[in-house]
Amino acid sequence: MDQQQTEKRRGPRILTALPVILKNVRGITRDISASGVYFWISEALCAPGELISFSVELKRPVGRMVLTCQGDVIRTEPCFAGFGVAVKITDSAMAQA
Repeated sequence: MDQQQTEKRRGPRILTALPVILKNVRGITRDISASGVYFWISEALCAPGELISFSVELKRPVGRMVLTCQGDVIRTEPCFAGFGVAVKITDSAMAQA
């Protein structure tokens, strides 16, 4: 099976460490794309199949922006001193912080 047949992502991922807030717990992204995100948090706050709301903070030369998202949890996995969470983004909105 080649890469195209097994790859389910719709867009390229960008490896980046951005602050994430989920249920008042701060985490950090590993990678992000237009359709999904993978981040690490310290607690198991969600499960596969769950619809979650979270925010990603973006620092720009013109000021800080916050991307507020809703998404379906695709998978969770223990890693480092916490948990990794893969989310398919279903809705998002950008606002200046």
